[in-house]
Amino acid sequence: KLLPIAKDSLALSEAHEWGYEKERLWSTRDEEGNSSDEKEIEPSTRRRSSNISLKDVNSRTTQLIFGMQGGKRVPKLKEPRSLYCVPRDIVHPRWPVGIESVCGKPDLTHAHCPPPFVEEFYKRPSGTNFRLLEKADTDKHEGNVVYQLPAMRFPFYTRSRPTAALEMSDFPADKCDDDVLRFESKFECGNLFRARKVGPYEYELELRWDYFTMKHTQWFYFRCSNTRAGPTYKFTIINLLKSGSLYNEGMKPLFYSEKNAKLKNLGWLRTGQNIHYYKNNIRRKDCKGERYQYSLTWQFQFPHNGDVGYFAHCYPYSYTDLQKDLLEIANDAVKSQYVKQRILCHSLGGNMVHLLTVTTPSTHLTEAKQKRAVVVTARVHPGETNSSYMMRGFINFITGPSPDAKVLRDNFVFKIVPMLNPDGVVVGNYRSSLAARDLNRNYKNPIKDAYPSIWSVKAMIRRMLTEREVVLYCDLHGHSRKMNVFMYGCENKDPSLRLQERVFPNMMGRNTSKFKYSSCRFKVQKKKEGTGRIVMWQQMGILNSFTMEATFAGYNNIHFNSRDLEDMGYHFCDTLLDYCDPDTSKVEHVLANLTRIVKAQYAAKLGKSIDDINDVSLEDLDISDLESSDGGSDSSVSDGPPKLPLLRKKCATLQSKKEKSTDCDSALIPLL
Repeated sequence: KLLPIAKDSLALSEAHEWGYEKERLWSTRDEEGNSSDEKEIEPSTRRRSSNISLKDVNSRTTQLIFGMQGGKRVPKLKEPRSLYCVPRDIVHPRWPVGIESVCGKPDLTHAHCPPPFVEEFYKRPSGTNFRLLEKADTDKHEGNVVYQLPAMRFPFYTRSRPTAALEMSDFPADKCDDDVLRFESKFECGNLFRARKVGPYEYELELRWDYFTMKHTQWFYFRCSNTRAGPTYKFTIINLLKSGSLYNEGMKPLFYSEKNAKLKNLGWLRTGQNIHYYKNNIRRKDCKGERYQYSLTWQFQFPHNGDVGYFAHCYPYSYTDLQKDLLEIANDAVKSQYVKQRILCHSLGGNMVHLLTVTTPSTHLTEAKQKRAVVVTARVHPGETNSSYMMRGFINFITGPSPDAKVLRDNFVFKIVPMLNPDGVVVGNYRSSLAARDLNRNYKNPIKDAYPSIWSVKAMIRRMLTEREVVLYCDLHGHSRKMNVFMYGCENKDPSLRLQERVFPNMMGRNTSKFKYSSCRFKVQKKKEGTGRIVMWQQMGILNSFTMEATFAGYNNIHFNSRDLEDMGYHFCDTLLDYCDPDTSKVEHVLANLTRIVKAQYAAKLGKSIDDINDVSLEDLDISDLESSDGGSDSSVSDGPPKLPLLRKKCATLQSKKEKSTDCDSALIPLL
């Protein structure tokens, strides 16, 4: 029996997606289904075989589709829909075994509505004594426990279950007879492990570690009801791990009131007074030595009696929110003509990893091959929700009706993975996947069974490079210590390409004041060699390989709201137009300006005048030491193999880098 097999090339896959007719490779299979070596079949044989099978097969199967080639109907097998097709409705997430019950999705009808006013940073009163605060929190906990999540049954991930298999819990009552707040976090993205009442209106909170770890606490998102208007409440989170925080720079927590949403059409608001972030006297359990945890405390007055409120570190954006946004695009008759949605793979927990391909359908195969590619990914760290809002703005613009968006679609193929770590997003992790590892430290030698989204993205890009140039790769992130939006890149040592990697970030800084070029870093650190941007630069040869970081706070003493973050997606597209303009005068102007800046910095470091080195070529200057490290996360180094006992045997067979590289290089996945 003759079965058509598509060529493993991006251009032909794209051609198939847009409805081209193309040449096929054929392979023969014996009666047991074993495939023989692929070989080219003579056209006459191909037509004769097709004609023989049409009469019998056409009436008995729905697995064949037909196209016209050379005036003849040519059959081909449908791809298995479950492998690539996006469902036409919301799919409830899957949860790891050990979570026995969950609540429904919170009713946040105005979650994406920014306030109509500017939200300024908190100004701390002068004279704050942090030494007194450090003595306030100890591991001798007092008070009554009013909320606590049940412990997980297993210390590692085993399997997952759909939401329908779990017990659905009701949210606590909005109003009760007592004055005790009712807490809840058993919903998508929620994170609160325990709450103690230590005073009439004072609560001590503990966040849940990332599942199957004993670290990574920063993201919080929880519900509280039975509120009282008037009294000043005090909340203190006592098990944070980062030594520095933007809360000491004026950042405020986010609060959402259901009554404010109904009565005033208000969504998330920055709020709180007496906000402090400080080291406490509780020793860390995840490491040895004299290392201590940190506390975040703030005071707050609820606006209504009997209200339901939510506190969060940043604007929540869940797995379900993403599906709603993608369904809106899929149901749009115009956008669906140039936006193709596929399932890139399924995560370790069985949740979908979506892949969007955005480009104008080409009329000829040669035209399709001439398009360059742009790859944009986000949410590899689930607690960095601001990256999803930048991605949301990027997708809204690139799929929109503006002339600039059309120019971009006409000239590029955009490959977009909006949520790399859906498992972590669902359970409310800050940084890790269900393998208890940071996915952005495992691009170098990804293990398919442990990090399927990373393996699949890397394989997709590797295959795409065989057909077209990838002009830019960008992974979107959030940053907990710096202000503004900025980029991390990779310094190019090739003399003919010096400073080329700095052009795009510099243009971004010229296009919007929210982007700060002086905060960008291009130094490649050894401890970051497993990150996406460095692997795409080192292994794939992508010159413009970036991480774009958005602060959790804001800029110029003003908080970013969700619209500000979405605007960064537009500015990214605007900069891409400038960078790829056939008129290279803008790029040349920026390069000349960068050359002057770098020479001035180098001269200042040597204690010389810029005139002394003005005639020196950039190739003769060592500029790698002109900038400090990128000031990234505390968890910069990989924690080793995934925390998955069922995969230990396979991991043992992939000890050497060569074997791991071979495992990744053999990737064959659908591109569209």
